[in-house]
Amino acid sequence: MKLKRVHWLQHVPFEGLGSIEPWLTTRGYSITRSRLYAHEPLPNVDDFDWLIVMGGPMNVDDEAHYPWLAAEKCFIKVAIDAGKTVLGICLGAQLMARALDAKVQKTGTKEIGWFPITLMNLAALSPLFEEHTPVFQAFHWHSDSFAVPKGAVKTASSEACANQAFVFGERAVALQFHLETTQASAQTLIKHCADDLQPGTWVQSAKAMLAEPERFKALNRHMDSLLARLAAA
Repeated sequence: MKLKRVHWLQHVPFEGLGSIEPWLTTRGYSITRSRLYAHEPLPNVDDFDWLIVMGGPMNVDDEAHYPWLAAEKCFIKVAIDAGKTVLGICLGAQLMARALDAKVQKTGTKEIGWFPITLMNLAALSPLFEEHTPVFQAFHWHSDSFAVPKGAVKTASSEACANQAFVFGERAVALQFHLETTQASAQTLIKHCADDLQPGTWVQSAKAMLAEPERFKALNRHMDSLLARLAAA
């Protein structure tokens, strides 16, 4: 019998699991979380099978303002070393990279809205990306980016950001972009992070981001596919 215990790390109250949550609940996974912004404790690594690290507006090394970041990075490394399934999204991906001793820094430009992701040829070597098309639209909201850690395989890029995803081993995946975003969660991000929406080459307006609601359903199908592949691994 496969174990189905998922723990996730939340950095701000307005960024949740998005489409990941219904995928997990309909398949019988138990879900627990640590609200790090509320100083909730991290669990014992033996108490979960999957670790999901979500997004947030802070920098991975901003420990002066968010002291829990230091313990979180160590915790992520322990989970990866223990062979847990680990999925990091946006800030979560950056934290995974930092936990694996890779740099995280400003990209020089914000990437916010709908922009294409291109899978690298090496992505074909990973069963986690078998059902993804070589180029697809993803949702973005970031101004930092990670270097690919030693021993990891870079699997995706975009025109604005060279390193968009990596796989470490068979069960750890980092995504700088978002596949879990729903129309509702996009609206919440727009509400709480409106100051980010300054005009730029890779910054869309709120109206443009929320146009064509069907895009969110297509996006979430990519998320479902990745989750299914992680479950199979």
